[in-house]
Amino acid sequence: MSRIGKKPLILPAGVDVQIAGSVVTVKGVKGTLVRTLHPHVSVVMTEEDGKKVLTVGVADTELVRDRALWGLFRTLLANMVTGVATGFDKKLEVIGVGYKVAGGGKKITLDVGYSHSVDIDMPEGITATVEKNTITLTGADKEVLGEIAAQIRRVRPPEPYKGKGIKYIDEVIQRKAGKAAKAAGGK
Repeated sequence: MSRIGKKPLILPAGVDVQIAGSVVTVKGVKGTLVRTLHPHVSVVMTEEDGKKVLTVGVADTELVRDRALWGLFRTLLANMVTGVATGFDKKLEVIGVGYKVAGGGKKITLDVGYSHSVDIDMPEGITATVEKNTITLTGADKEVLGEIAAQIRRVRPPEPYKGKGIKYIDEVIQRKAGKAAKAAGGK
């Protein structure tokens, strides 16, 4: 049995779910998200104590692949519900002398040590806010949000000697000692 998959998903107020065959549509304050289910996965909506509850099931609980899909799709649906109800955000920090970030909304411009500036357009449903050297990305779709944050980080990943680059706010960079520190340390 999948521990995650068998948990019922209680829908918060203001979130509407429609199930049409293998397509699940979740609507809320922050937008609408649509997902197509795997053929072995089924979703049933019931009502318990006046609250709507989603229950995810699979064709065969004995198959390892189906049990993995069970937990995966329950988590994906939970992320959809949370996204349309409250939304997600990711914060990135630009560190380095002369490194700058500008823009906001649907487009940001990064000046991170290249001979040219790098422009990044935000996908639909994602907005960017820039404050000094911090980029805050917000949106309802957790997958798209994580992918655009990874693309921005990939422009100039943090390096281990001085820590320059673009990193997530909560990311810890393992620092290395340079040549001078090794030479002074002994033989």
